[in-house]
Amino acid sequence: MVRTSLIDIGALYQIPPRIIPEILHWDNFRMALDAYPFGRFFANSLLITTLSILGVLLSSSLCAYSFSRMEWKGRDKIFGIILTGLMIPFFVVMIPQYVFWNALGLTDTFVPLVAPAWFGGGVFNIFLLRQFFLGIPRELDEAAKVDGAGHLRIYGQIIVPLAKQAMIVIGLLTFLASWNDYLGPLAFITSERNYTLMQGLTLFQGSYSAQWNLMMAATAVIVIPSLLVFLIAQRHFIEGIAMTGIKG
Repeated sequence: MVRTSLIDIGALYQIPPRIIPEILHWDNFRMALDAYPFGRFFANSLLITTLSILGVLLSSSLCAYSFSRMEWKGRDKIFGIILTGLMIPFFVVMIPQYVFWNALGLTDTFVPLVAPAWFGGGVFNIFLLRQFFLGIPRELDEAAKVDGAGHLRIYGQIIVPLAKQAMIVIGLLTFLASWNDYLGPLAFITSERNYTLMQGLTLFQGSYSAQWNLMMAATAVIVIPSLLVFLIAQRHFIEGIAMTGIKG
């Protein structure tokens, strides 16, 4: 991808191909980004991803706290029913969701892409955090209750700080899923001004399918943020997965 983004169209079909190009055409990136308003696409993707991460971390951790630290009738049965959601692919619920949001007049907005994150945060995220919360000693809850703390205080001042590694894992997975999401925006976004980067890349491919060097330049710009985020959070990601598995 990087090599193709730095060569001209003639060198792309050179036989035998050169691994390292003789001349690096950095202007490919400028030409690719000027073809469409990728700055606006980037801002749209960043806004959707940021709101999704915040919503997932808040709602999934609250749900996980309820399923792991609170006692209420039918808790385990309801949790088992919720887990069946892992077997339902997005393709099955895509049309009903579109009908629902269209009836509310919210298609071609960011609401259908962001709102679900604030209402549960995803079955897998709830499951992962619940497994982590179960490994935190309940003596901490009891000591806090003796001091007069309620559930919200225990959740905010004890459970969440201790689950920082798991929260980082959830945040990273949500970032990758939202940043690279194509099917969701394709279903709900119709106007070009609201396009995400993935939609913009498809739009770019439709107009510049023969200029693969420019196509790869645009792709590299989209992939780089994901690589940077993963490299920065790699240690926390591995530790969080390991700790969650042990404590589960």
